[in-house]
Amino acid sequence: MPGTTSVTDRLPGTGRSDLSTPPARFRPELQGLRALAVTLVVVHHVSDGRVSGGVDVFFLISGFLLTGQLARAVERGGIDLRASWSRMARRLLPSATVVLLATVAAGALLLPETRWPQTVREVVASALFLENWQLAADAVDYTARTNTTSVVQHFWSLSIQVQFFLVWPLAVTLVALVVRGAPHRLHSHLAATLLGVFAASLSFSVALTATEQPLAYFHSLTRLWEFALGGLLALWIDRFPWTRGERIAFGWVGVLGLVACGFVLDGGSMFPGYAALWPTLCGALVLLGGVTRSRYGAHRLLLLRPVQFIGGVSYPLYLWHWPVLVLFMVARDQGEVGPLGGFAVIAVSVVLAVLTSRFVESPVRRLRIGDGGTYRYTAAAVTVVLLAAAAWQLAADRREIPTDGLGGPQYPGAVALVDGEPEPAPLVPAPVSVYGDWVWVQNWDCAPLADLGSDICTQPVAAPAQRRILVVGDSHLEQFVAALVPIAQRHDWQLITALRGACPFSTVSEVDPNDAGCLAWNAVVADKIAELRPDAVVTLATRDVRGGLTEQTPPGFVEQWRRLNDLGLPVLAVRDNPRFPYDVPDCVRRLGRDGDPCGMDRDTVYAADPPYARLDVSPNVSFLDLADLVCDDTRCPAEIGNVLLYLDDNHLTASYATTMAPVIEDQVVSAIGG
Repeated sequence: MPGTTSVTDRLPGTGRSDLSTPPARFRPELQGLRALAVTLVVVHHVSDGRVSGGVDVFFLISGFLLTGQLARAVERGGIDLRASWSRMARRLLPSATVVLLATVAAGALLLPETRWPQTVREVVASALFLENWQLAADAVDYTARTNTTSVVQHFWSLSIQVQFFLVWPLAVTLVALVVRGAPHRLHSHLAATLLGVFAASLSFSVALTATEQPLAYFHSLTRLWEFALGGLLALWIDRFPWTRGERIAFGWVGVLGLVACGFVLDGGSMFPGYAALWPTLCGALVLLGGVTRSRYGAHRLLLLRPVQFIGGVSYPLYLWHWPVLVLFMVARDQGEVGPLGGFAVIAVSVVLAVLTSRFVESPVRRLRIGDGGTYRYTAAAVTVVLLAAAAWQLAADRREIPTDGLGGPQYPGAVALVDGEPEPAPLVPAPVSVYGDWVWVQNWDCAPLADLGSDICTQPVAAPAQRRILVVGDSHLEQFVAALVPIAQRHDWQLITALRGACPFSTVSEVDPNDAGCLAWNAVVADKIAELRPDAVVTLATRDVRGGLTEQTPPGFVEQWRRLNDLGLPVLAVRDNPRFPYDVPDCVRRLGRDGDPCGMDRDTVYAADPPYARLDVSPNVSFLDLADLVCDDTRCPAEIGNVLLYLDDNHLTASYATTMAPVIEDQVVSAIGG
């Protein structure tokens, strides 16, 4: 985060040749570097949504400042951890608290109810400076794919920074204890520690970025090397006799390279790995260039009064620009802001930043409350934000519609296809909870499946099951489990699930041919089925049902059925549900329910005969045509029987799947009930 480490920006560097840490001196170009970094972040977010590398520069600056401050504190007699953390809280908490509270108020007024639960979770995570871990968890959670860009998502970087500010004073204190009695060794030991952190973190960052880039982007340990690089720069910046010409070159290469970064690199998909070296090294070059006192130096740009002004409000500007941008797009119901809208977003953000700096940050800095008072105010600020989030969650809970009437006269769901549509009623699931309407088999008795990031989950039963039914496939089968649960309960069956998002049960990886994890998962699951010997297997019969009649039954599906036939296992293969070119709940919110504007014509997604009808399949396979459960004769609607069918663009809601049970029970029992 910009502008959060000190007011005076006093850093090491007098050019002394001894091995002690140099005393602090003022670096006015650092404020300009902050301004450049935050400007790039804001402009790219508003204009093209790209990642500029500015946040990485903030991390570098924080490591640069904090390491120098801590090293000098050790040489003066020791680090006062209580005072160090108190200063951090006084710099960070006031603006963050104001922005979070304002965002809660504006979000409750402007955000659609479908986005409330996610936003509340992230507000809580941001208040506790754990937003990066919330986003990291969501990045690897397939059920979080319905998450949209939240109004507080940008707090991920502040969360990482606070975590660093909490941990790094402890690390430097530990180094100081090691060299106690030999203070001349502090510099070398601290440098060695920083080099170790840099190497370990960068290696981890490169490895994780190559395999799980979304997780790596928000992971604290993949970013630690950027702070360490700043710390190394603080220790060594004035120990090399660079010429003025070299420093001029450093400054301009750093400035121009940083400006170019957002245009050349797709940081959103490449960072943090090797790619993040570009902006951090550019930032380091700007600091190495420093103030050259040459008319050709880059410092002349960085010391311009408007640039210094932006640097002075860079922290609140960073905090404000993102919620202003997101709420503007929500209010306009647009995915981008355009030139005039972008100018308005930036202007409003700058005004809010200036007001926050003048009426929040400055008064708090002048308060004489001591460290104990700072901690009390910190606890109070966090509590206020948490209470605001709790109030918002309470309002969301009151928008819920009880689902105990599913399948009844008011909410018949799929039963309406047989008995006719009921009188209109508010949709179930309610907008405020629709994105969470998953089947949570993870709450069953689950055991890890090898090292594949997936589980085998078994439905708890009170008595020995009459039959064990294994459901295997992707998230579409996971939602179909909701239709099987009532049937299993009535017939004393036990359901077992082996599910992996975007990985239907096949001999190949159907969704992404390069997904080696899916291929390995299918192989392991096939072996597990042979080991478990369930009484029957439920899986998909088709996939890729979308406009243009693209539905298919892949050869890999058929081959797996044949293998199950060799094991003597009956198979119920379920025809897949459609995929829409838009988010269905959001469409219903925008266009309403009258005339079914969010459905699709049946003959645009389903052929008259399913693709498996033309294939020679093994005799153990029975088919369940889901098309007749999600469509009527002519239309595949967004709702049936006052129940919303889809929680996004392609997944059935658990609520609607539950209402299928009485319609399909006889067919399911006939196929696999024995």
